[in-house]
Amino acid sequence: MSKPETTEGKLMVAGAPNLLLHGIDTVQCAYYLGPPSTKHLDFAKLAVIKEQLRMDKSREPRAETLGGTEFFLQPYGSSSGYPFVLTNEDFKIELGEFNHPSCFVTFRSQALWRESVTALHAKILTWATGVGFDVQQAETLSRVDFCFDYSLVQRDFDADSFVSQSDKDSQHREHGTIQTFTLGKGDVVLRVYDKVAEIRQQSAKVWFYELWGQEEHVWRIEWQVRKPVLKKFWIRTVADLQEHQGMLLHYLAEYHDTLRSRNDDTNRSRWPLHPLWTDLQQRIAELHALEAKQVEGKELVLDERLMRLTISIYGYLKRMAAVSCVKQGQPMMSEEEAYALLGERLRQLFEPFSWKLDVQKRMKAIELGEW
Repeated sequence: MSKPETTEGKLMVAGAPNLLLHGIDTVQCAYYLGPPSTKHLDFAKLAVIKEQLRMDKSREPRAETLGGTEFFLQPYGSSSGYPFVLTNEDFKIELGEFNHPSCFVTFRSQALWRESVTALHAKILTWATGVGFDVQQAETLSRVDFCFDYSLVQRDFDADSFVSQSDKDSQHREHGTIQTFTLGKGDVVLRVYDKVAEIRQQSAKVWFYELWGQEEHVWRIEWQVRKPVLKKFWIRTVADLQEHQGMLLHYLAEYHDTLRSRNDDTNRSRWPLHPLWTDLQQRIAELHALEAKQVEGKELVLDERLMRLTISIYGYLKRMAAVSCVKQGQPMMSEEEAYALLGERLRQLFEPFSWKLDVQKRMKAIELGEW
């Protein structure tokens, strides 16, 4: 999504807030679709496949092409009562023949940073009509996560610096260092957290490094907003989101939550706004739309995964060399000798048929979004 031009025509002050990126990181949306043609989407057939997976006690999904688009059919239903769950690198689709709404879609983060919400919405409608669904009424947004990523070398605020309408708050520490502040629970949740730490420890979304232009010192301000609050700001459909999100963000950053700079006043609400929050409010006032900035995250994630695998294999190679030296009474083993030993043992394990099947299975998982 769009990178704000923070330096053009401006003198950047050392330590001044520097917005690197803004956008939408999660969208959940209900679609009201009429029964499809069994020629393109046969619920009975999907039920048979799902039952076969269950009987085989398999936790592995099965790849199925539906309406010209390939998905994984998961061997389970959703916690919200949909019998079928379809996933690929763009969407998680919860689906049911007799559910209302019949289709509940989560737009995946990797897709939202590659394409716009509008483009992904159009893609879902194209798929739905392609398998024979009729659109019976407009979609309804259930959740939208808005985020603003700032370069922040040193954090100079704590939990008491936040003034919020939310009653609940918490913070998360890792090795004694605060990584996340959370305010609220339910329809509006604000999280302010160390995004670099989250990528390294959990999400592996390394494509953000390219979007930011840096790999250190990035904190994210993120609001998770659910349907009741979206409706209050006339945001029901994807088109509404494009039109009214500025008004919602203004409310969130001006009235619902603020970050303050501590002073001697006993009333925290009278503390002055923190410079980070002043900049955030100004940025929101300037935003007319959160336009998509395309980035192909898959290649970046796979490069990272290859590096991690290589480091792991190299570590095991050293261990193999050490074990072999002790066993054989050798003082040392060269790198070339270790490679030869590894190759010899791998050839003993190699089985052509299972190799082909397992590699193809892993390739399919990557192609369908399991990076």
